[in-house]
Amino acid sequence: MISTHLKLTGARRTRVLGIALLAGSMAVLAGCANDTASSSVYNYGQAQREQIVRLGTVEAVRNVTIQKDRSSGAGVLAGGALGGVAGSTIGGGTGNILATIGGGILGAVAGNAVENQTGKTRGLEITVRLDNGETRVIAQADDVNIGVGQRVRLISGNGPTRVAPM
Repeated sequence: MISTHLKLTGARRTRVLGIALLAGSMAVLAGCANDTASSSVYNYGQAQREQIVRLGTVEAVRNVTIQKDRSSGAGVLAGGALGGVAGSTIGGGTGNILATIGGGILGAVAGNAVENQTGKTRGLEITVRLDNGETRVIAQADDVNIGVGQRVRLISGNGPTRVAPM
């Protein structure tokens, strides 16, 4: 009887370890994505390329939320795996199967919600009156102090347009 208990514990430990490694791998892969709306970050393809600079004055600044276009799915997978592991520890027989499935579903929903919240960034919608009289609106991360009446540079070309203080 003791040896049977040890075998179950060993098998369960192996299963939990395998699922934890899978969830950890998914979290690492999700962290590799580097989407940013910062005016201070250039991707490799944008470096050492000529940019167009236009000068203007900030007319309005509004707080906004910048959200990633789509999720990586890592939250659903990791949450589902962890929820399934947690559910598998409940009950026995048919109850154990139902608890595992229910835990997996609830974990996937919770993981997706967490990933959606981490995909949000505080941002600014900045309205700029260019020196030539045209008006432009740019949304970017709230990582640079920009205020109404401030002189700024709009930097664009081969990618996003950035608003940078002069």
